[in-house]
Amino acid sequence: MADTLLSIRGLTKAYPGVVANDAVSFDIGKGEIHALLGENGAGKSTLVKMIFGLVMPDRGEMTWDGADFAPSKPSDARRTGVAMVFQHFSLFDALDVAENVALGMEAPPPMTQLARQIREVSETYGLPLDPSRTVGTLSAGERQRVEIIRCLLQNPRLLIMDEPTSVLTPQEVEILFETLNTLRAEGTSILYISHKLEEIRALCDTATILRLGKKVDTCIPRETTAREMAEMMVGSSFATPEARGVEKGAVLLAVRGLSLPAPGAFGTPLREISFEVRAGEVLGLGGVAGNGQDELLAALSGERLAPAGSVCLKGADISRQGPVARRAAGLLSAPEERLGHAAAPDMSLLENGVLTAARRRGLLSRGFISWGKAKGFAEEVIQRFDVRTPGVHTAARALSGGNLQKYVVGREILQAPEVLVINQPTWGVDAAAAAFIRQQILDLAAKGSAVVVISQDLDELMEVSDRFGALNEGRLSALRPVAELDMEQIGLMMGGAHDMEVAHVEA
Repeated sequence: MADTLLSIRGLTKAYPGVVANDAVSFDIGKGEIHALLGENGAGKSTLVKMIFGLVMPDRGEMTWDGADFAPSKPSDARRTGVAMVFQHFSLFDALDVAENVALGMEAPPPMTQLARQIREVSETYGLPLDPSRTVGTLSAGERQRVEIIRCLLQNPRLLIMDEPTSVLTPQEVEILFETLNTLRAEGTSILYISHKLEEIRALCDTATILRLGKKVDTCIPRETTAREMAEMMVGSSFATPEARGVEKGAVLLAVRGLSLPAPGAFGTPLREISFEVRAGEVLGLGGVAGNGQDELLAALSGERLAPAGSVCLKGADISRQGPVARRAAGLLSAPEERLGHAAAPDMSLLENGVLTAARRRGLLSRGFISWGKAKGFAEEVIQRFDVRTPGVHTAARALSGGNLQKYVVGREILQAPEVLVINQPTWGVDAAAAAFIRQQILDLAAKGSAVVVISQDLDELMEVSDRFGALNEGRLSALRPVAELDMEQIGLMMGGAHDMEVAHVEA
C-alpha cells in the first residue's frame, strides 16, 4: 500500500434504469500513468466524477495515501491533490489566459504574480503560453495547454485527463506525452481516458477495463495489442473496416471558390474553398479544431449561405438554398456538436429522428407526423447502430456521448443520402463502435454516395478516405490521394505547411 496513491474499493453508483458503476475496485500507484478503458456507457465518466467530487457514490469507499477519501465537491478533491482536464474545455473566449486560469483557482494570487507563475510552469513543462493572450485567439492545442497549466499550478498528485489528444496534431501529441512523462518522473500519478488505444500502449503503465459498469480486466498496455484491448472492452471480436473498391462515378458535389466571413469574433472565415467529390468516393478533410471545420459544414449544409463561390449538387447550383431544400435534393449533414446542434437535448430519440428524416423517410402524412412510422425509423437506427438506450422515448440528453453520436450518424446514413457531409463521425466513440461507423461510411460510398468526412482523427482519415485535404485558418490545401501520404506529412499539412508538403509529395 505504500506505493498506492488512490485505492478504490466496491465503488457503486446507480441511476434510474441503469447501474453506472457496479462494485468497481482498482488501485492507482504513485508516479503511475493508469489508463481507464471502456466502450461508450461503460461507466468511465461516472467513476472519475466520483473521484473528483462531482458525484457521490451509493456504496464503496476510496482511500488516499492510506486515509479515507470521500470528496463531496471538486474543491475537496482539489485540496487533497486531484486535478482534472475535461474533454470539453471550460474557457471563456473573451478573457485572456491568466484570467481564465484565475477563474479555476480557489484563491488566485495577484494577476502579475499569476502571469509570472504561468510563464514559469509552462516553460518548465514544455507548454509555452502567453498569459496575456485572449483565449479566443488560441488554437485548440493552446487552449488545452491553458487547462493543463491551470491544473499544474495546483501541484496535483493525481491528474485526470479525459480524451486529451482528440483536438491535437501528431506533433502536439508528442509534446503532451513528453509533459506527462515528465510529471510521472516527478511522482505525479495520471488517470488517462482515451479511445486511442495505440496512445494507451505508448504511454500508460497499467490499464483497467470497464464494461457495462463493471471492472472486467486489467492489462499492461505495452504487452497487449490495441485489438486485444478493444476486444476486452466490448467482450467480443469485431471486424476491421474494409473498403469495397468500387469505381468512382460522376461528380456529385462541386464546390468552387467558397468564401464566408467568420460567424463571430472568434470564428474562422472560409477562404476560397474548392473541391469535388465523386460518386463512390470518400474525401477526408483534416485539421486542428478551430480552423474552419464547423464553418465549412454550415456552408455545405445550407445553415449559412456563402456570399462568394458556389455549391453544386449533381450539376445544379444550390448555393442559395437552405438546409431543408438541400436535404430534399440529397445533401445531408451531421455536425460535430451532437447535443444542441445535431440533436435537441430535451426531445426524445423518436422526435429527433423526425426532425431530419420526416420527408426523406416518409414520416409525414398530409402534413401530420405518422408516429408509427417515426417509431419504426427510430427503432431501426437504434437496432442497426447498437445505440444503448432504454427506448425511443428517451431524451437525447440522457444518452452517453458515444451512444448519441451513434444515433445521429445512423439517422443520417439510413436516409440514403446522395452526398453526406459529416464532422467528427467517431468523436468520443469506443473502438468497436468507431470501426462500425467507419464501415457504414465505406458501405455508403460503395452504394454510390459521395461522402465528405471532416475529422481531427488522422487514423480515421487514413482508414476511410480516398483523397485527403487539410484545413488551416479557413483555407484548404491541395487534395492528395491518401496512398501517397504518410502520417507525418498529414500532420504538417494540418499545421499549415501546405505548400511545402505538396511540393514534397510531387517531388
